[in-house]
Amino acid sequence: MRNTRRGLLRGRRPAPDAVTVASAPVPLVVPDLDIAPNDPLLPVFQEASGPVDISALDLDSPALRQMRAAGVMLVVPLVASGELIGLLNLGPRLSDQDYSSDDRKLLENLAAQAAPAVRVAQLVREQQAEARTRERLQQELQVARLIQQHFLPSDVPHLPGWEVAAHYEPARAVGGDFYDFIELPQGQLGLVIGDVTDKGVPAALVMSATRTLVRASAQRLVAPGAVLERANDVLVNDIPPNMFVTCLYAVLEPATGRLRYANAGHNVPYLTTARGVLELRARGMPLGLMPDMKYEEHEATLAPGDHILLHTDGLAEAHNSDRDMFGFPRLKRLLAEYAGGSELIPRLLAELHDFTGTGWEQEDDVTLVTVRRSTSSAASANGTGGAERVLADFSLSSKPGNERLAIDGVVEAIRDLGLPARRLERIKTAVGEATMNAIEHGNQNRPELAVVVRIVALATDLRVDITDLGGYRPIAEAETPDLEAKLAGTQQARGWGLFLIKNMVDEMEITGDNDHHTIHLTFHLEGKGAPNATTTI
Repeated sequence: MRNTRRGLLRGRRPAPDAVTVASAPVPLVVPDLDIAPNDPLLPVFQEASGPVDISALDLDSPALRQMRAAGVMLVVPLVASGELIGLLNLGPRLSDQDYSSDDRKLLENLAAQAAPAVRVAQLVREQQAEARTRERLQQELQVARLIQQHFLPSDVPHLPGWEVAAHYEPARAVGGDFYDFIELPQGQLGLVIGDVTDKGVPAALVMSATRTLVRASAQRLVAPGAVLERANDVLVNDIPPNMFVTCLYAVLEPATGRLRYANAGHNVPYLTTARGVLELRARGMPLGLMPDMKYEEHEATLAPGDHILLHTDGLAEAHNSDRDMFGFPRLKRLLAEYAGGSELIPRLLAELHDFTGTGWEQEDDVTLVTVRRSTSSAASANGTGGAERVLADFSLSSKPGNERLAIDGVVEAIRDLGLPARRLERIKTAVGEATMNAIEHGNQNRPELAVVVRIVALATDLRVDITDLGGYRPIAEAETPDLEAKLAGTQQARGWGLFLIKNMVDEMEITGDNDHHTIHLTFHLEGKGAPNATTTI
């Protein structure tokens, strides 16, 4: 055996679908070979019980032709645990004599001892490669997290009469969730939420680019549809293949509650009102997917007490241990049960954790943004506000006679204020008449529609807000009741309730939009029994 030309497989494990062959360059030069899984030579080596004589084979094999061209005469398969892990290649003996049976037996024994050593070397290299890959992935994820966190807002806007809250909880594998608040001209506020497909650094970079594009376009264009159209036109040419961005952009006018919005394939936001939870739908393709896209633009109005939730997939698409999904219907139901504002997000997260149970491995980033309009926002804008404390907030169905429930709720809420009996009776009368009006004229005595009552203590005032779903309607000046004119048929009793309300309160204001109608009843706590202030309608 000392005078043989020989070659040995390099110490690396072949791919599962191929056998890699390599040989020492001296004295036998055999190029690196990848034996294809369909090459007929491969089954020969896999089934051989000892050295294989290459010259005796008659196969249409590309690998066989390469071996013969390199001068290989004898091949000894290296097998470990029943798996072919390499080949020991030998050329002609220097004496030009054939390999004897002793030579073949010696080679077979050598292969049996070499194969485990080669397998160990392969495993060591695989572990080292996997460790380097894990380290590289960890570094990539850390970079992606830093990019993502850098571009998320450090705080939420502080708007008088509004509550804004946001939450971002990353998953282990960094995704491309993002949200943003943009200060716009005339006191408007831009609201952005989005999600980039894919994960890691590429998604984080696309996220930062999208945020920058939306911010730059918003300052110039403002209109949500135009902003998304501009962002799409830029992204579609530069975004990596098989990647796109879902994004919702809305513009809020805090003074009026008007919300204009457009949607680029993102989750539908939910608007919670006194009449239920509404889906704010608008059609549009995700950003970066197709050129020359147009985006529908719609609008809604947040009345006092309404709140909106913007969200990504991480909450609704979370699964528990039984692989049940949290689901959008569950999310919608919870929104109807919980008040908005800063308390909404902790409640939703608590529901999520109860649903998934302990040991839950988060599948995707969870991003939530909620905006709630205070029931006192309209009155505060007109100077009737101050530091406020909500004493009670409840709703009742629009059934005749339920005004008594409103009166009882208000009396219970203000019990600790210690108001004199005469003042309390005035409050009860005004609340009863206003609630009766909301049930009958606002909600048309439809029991499925709610009347919302909110009691707020201000610095020196008490305010009761009563909201129905009749939409804003101007109220004519109430006639002074004249019993003789009524008996004579020249004056109707209609409007007497309004006259009674206005004479029971110190201030009254009407606000609303296309869907809501709210009457704000204000009672001064100082100088009890003071004459009525000027009434504004």
